[in-house]
Amino acid sequence: MNGMQWMASAMQAARAQLETATHNVANVSSDGYRRATARLELTSHGLVATEAHTFEQGAIRHTGRPLDFALLGPGEFRAAGAPTRNGAFVTDRAGFLTDDRGRRIAGLRGPIAFDAHTTVESDGAVRSNGRIVNRFALPAGTRLQSGALETSNVDAIGETLEILNAQRAFETAQKVLVAIDDTRQKAVNDVVRLK
Repeated sequence: MNGMQWMASAMQAARAQLETATHNVANVSSDGYRRATARLELTSHGLVATEAHTFEQGAIRHTGRPLDFALLGPGEFRAAGAPTRNGAFVTDRAGFLTDDRGRRIAGLRGPIAFDAHTTVESDGAVRSNGRIVNRFALPAGTRLQSGALETSNVDAIGETLEILNAQRAFETAQKVLVAIDDTRQKAVNDVVRLK
């Protein structure tokens, strides 16, 4: 791999870091959002960025709404097969919990129904008239907090610094690429003059 290819891969990796950081900033106020990171790996093809999500707990914000649930610990809610940590739910016409996209929230016994007689315990048990009718699928050690939401775990200032670092890395790689190209052009022109 030559120097121009290395610098091109460095520019692509910096661009991936920039896109990840800007996506994080865009979701700084999205409840349940998990911060993504772009990790750089040195391969035989140059620098490659891979994205992964962090699993630190976001802060808990009390809402007082009976259909808001914050996850305390690992795990996710299942919204029609799509995982989410945003526990701001409503009920549809049939009385099932749904997310903001209208997808039903799945429990261990199918979609979770919710009415005026329904309560949810911290272990995820859904009770109606005193008996357990369903259960949120929670991993061991995870609890639910009713009337609260987990906020995004993104630090806006830290992500702004990531954006600046990615921009500088891109610009540096671009300058080196131009310098390599200029050196090659000069070498070609010097060889032609010598002939």
